[in-house]
Amino acid sequence: MIQSVNFKHVSYLWDEEKAAAMAGDEVGLLIYRSNLLGADLRLTNYGGGNTSCKAMAKDPLTGKQTEVMWVKGSGGDLGTLKRSGLAALYVDRLHSLENIYNGIQMEDEMVELFNHCIYDLKSKAPSIDTPLHGFLPFKHIDHLHPDAAIAIAAAKDGERITRELFNGTIGWVPWQRPGFDLGLQLRQCLQENPGIRGIMLGSHGLFTWGDTAYESYINTLEVIERCASYLEDNYNKKRPVFGGAKSAPAAPEVRKKQAAALAPVLRGLCSGHTRMIGHFTDDPRVLEFINSNDLDRLAPLGTSCPDHFLRTKISPLVLDLDPLASLDDVATVKQQLAPAFAAYRQMYTEYYNTCRHDNSPALRDPNPVVILYSGIGMFTFSKDKQTARVAAEFYINAINVMKGAEAISEYTALPRQEAFDIEYWLLEEAKLQRMPKPKALSGRIALVTGSAGGIGKAIAKKFADEGACVVINDNDAGRLEKAKVEFQKQYGPDVFAAAILDVTKSADINEAFAVGALAFGGVDLVVNCAGLSISKPLEAHTEKDWDLLYDVLVKGQFLVTQAGVAIMRKQDMGGDVLNIVSKNALMSGPNNAGYGSAKAAQLHLSRLNAAELGKDNIRVNVINPDAVIADSKIWEGDWAAGRAKAYGISVEELPGYYAKRTLLNQIILPEDIANACFALTGGLLNKSTGNVVNVDGGVATAFVR
Repeated sequence: MIQSVNFKHVSYLWDEEKAAAMAGDEVGLLIYRSNLLGADLRLTNYGGGNTSCKAMAKDPLTGKQTEVMWVKGSGGDLGTLKRSGLAALYVDRLHSLENIYNGIQMEDEMVELFNHCIYDLKSKAPSIDTPLHGFLPFKHIDHLHPDAAIAIAAAKDGERITRELFNGTIGWVPWQRPGFDLGLQLRQCLQENPGIRGIMLGSHGLFTWGDTAYESYINTLEVIERCASYLEDNYNKKRPVFGGAKSAPAAPEVRKKQAAALAPVLRGLCSGHTRMIGHFTDDPRVLEFINSNDLDRLAPLGTSCPDHFLRTKISPLVLDLDPLASLDDVATVKQQLAPAFAAYRQMYTEYYNTCRHDNSPALRDPNPVVILYSGIGMFTFSKDKQTARVAAEFYINAINVMKGAEAISEYTALPRQEAFDIEYWLLEEAKLQRMPKPKALSGRIALVTGSAGGIGKAIAKKFADEGACVVINDNDAGRLEKAKVEFQKQYGPDVFAAAILDVTKSADINEAFAVGALAFGGVDLVVNCAGLSISKPLEAHTEKDWDLLYDVLVKGQFLVTQAGVAIMRKQDMGGDVLNIVSKNALMSGPNNAGYGSAKAAQLHLSRLNAAELGKDNIRVNVINPDAVIADSKIWEGDWAAGRAKAYGISVEELPGYYAKRTLLNQIILPEDIANACFALTGGLLNKSTGNVVNVDGGVATAFVR
């Protein structure tokens, strides 16, 4: 076997020093190898594939050495695999299950019997692929789903191409759903083809192996490299890729504008069953496919690899919409698109009814996951951002497979019945039923102004903790950058997006909402929290002070609400507007004419909006805080000094002063305001609008009535 580290299409990541430090620890080397393989998405997709090793270990019952197989358990991802993600089974017990196996009808029952083979009681649940590793005799085995290999596996002439490409050193097993019988077929293929270095699974993926972790790793890379090189040599050889370009993609700025405008409409049309989160990409591979002559022929065929269609549904929805069409008239756009969505739902329902078995799970959401917009890009929608993003990654995998298969032969998708039997497999249904219950704000998208610090950041974090996606923003680029680092560390990129936002500038507002539309599909919760304070006696208050207060607090609230409501109406799913006002909207105080009157205007604007937007099922409510000093940019400036002067105390005495004047004698924190926001949006008060909730520790003069 040639052990070359010079690869063009895959990444050689093996570190001899790190591996040497794990010498003799076969499980450690398995995890190391798995992480390297999972780090290169050209080798396998997110959550896909599995790896294993077999080694001798002490039997805790007999004290004797016995052969144990460690294999990636159900779920998880190779790139982040840890020891806790492995299942460990007695090899002899796993083999003994063959004595009771009597055919395909027992496949689901066999998965339950794997538990009787467990060696390590801390094991992850064994996956359906366990016997595929167990019946091959090799010490280290990799089962991956590389696009380059699946392109060959999904080609009409895949078996012949595999045989000729590898001179008979890679075996072939036709498509079959993973399970015990497929494991036996892999063993039979090896017995009939002694000395082979791997097995191609029709329409599915690749098995490769070695006697050591390194031999398995290098063998895997070499086989995939050979597949990828072969595909590259054949692109545009027989015919242009995907039959050549039918049209050119729109310019990047046009793609962004059109996608941001259309995403909320698509999200609304997709969310009749479950409130969806979206993802958009105009990756060059997507553009090459959706602008090609072959799009209309290939897209309806669906995908081949089970990992692909489990994430993307049987096929995508292709929009019949001009990439340069005006999207300003939302009603007309919806009228144009609605029949396509209705047809897709009907197609999916007919697919279900035609293929279902007596014991099949109930019909799931019939809306599309993948939506292709020629000239613009690809939208994907799912229950959360990560799932939507991964669906996009998987469909790009499917595009790669179709591209390769068409270059060397003819692409073949799985038959619909086979696809259905995977999608509605009882074992898959059981896995779905074990998923954690969604959080209160799962599937919702929030834009909180001024969320790089203070109250705004606390609200954004509370919403994220409760399952929402959030668009954080600030007019201070430095402050926003610090918040981005904090949110990235705490939540990761699938929970938040960020935008510079000065609420007095319509362009900034529109761009911030566009960021949310492109990242997540739209907006459901708008929180007007951005603010500032100026405390001066009447005679010292300037016109500039007055204009600034009214521009940020009143005009800003108006403009942000206006833009957010426009998106909510596109989605037609209702929504929430929360305005963070102040107890100063209801009570009088010294040196406060500009700020207090602006807050009163915010409060009444909220009432007016609540009265107007009820017909759209958009609720508008107010939170009135008081003296929230912690992490507040307002209190870093002259406001604190102004208020302290007004009350005849020092700045340091302000927190205690404010607490003592409340009925509850409490200091108010940003988290208190965030909790109130969640109380109004978390599901228990869905029939409340036009309300004012005071979170001020109890200030009698600020009571609403």
